Amino acid sequence: MRVVVVDDHTVMRAGVLALLASEPSVEITGEASDGREALELIAEQHPDVALIDLRMPVLDGVETTEEIVARFPGTRVLILTTYDTDADIERCVEAGAIGYLLKDTTREQLVEAIRSAARGETVLAPRVAEKLVARMRRPAPVVLTSRETDVLNGVADGLTNTEVGKRLMISEATVKTHLLRIFAKLDVNDRTHAVVVALERGLLVRAP
Repeated sequence: MRVVVVDDHTVMRAGVLALLASEPSVEITGEASDGREALELIAEQHPDVALIDLRMPVLDGVETTEEIVARFPGTRVLILTTYDTDADIERCVEAGAIGYLLKDTTREQLVEAIRSAARGETVLAPRVAEKLVARMRRPAPVVLTSRETDVLNGVADGLTNTEVGKRLMISEATVKTHLLRIFAKLDVNDRTHAVVVALERGLLVRAP
């Protein structure tokens, strides 16, 4: 497996190279200290895997990943970083990285991850995988449009659909349409429940 290592920290890069030096199945074809250098190197070497740090000068890991995916589809990107925030993970996955590892990864785990990445298999550090699963399970936030909020405020004021329509200068049919959308968003079946749920979620703010 042909691998390039990209990291702006000389000591960290040397450490990764030392970890992989004794692995006969891995051939280090080059190293780079920033994203721009990495792209030039990959254009020359066409490695199977690019092991890339996230925070780098010139082009960061995400920007570099996007360029590699677009220009060198034969090279798989494996992020190796100390950062594991939801935003960082999501940006890298969306950019096209096939894997996301943390720098506390052992030599054996790193080698196996490179093998998996070279085969086109997704590789995630356990902590990263847990974060992604938790994020996927988290319900999407409900957002009401300004008009839906106006309609629901009218309902909260005790107005009928006709009265809400007159207040907002829209037809009763339009009021009903907005209510149906509100019911779907809040997963409720009636006006009263819609108001209660909206208040509980902070989607509707009533004057004291």
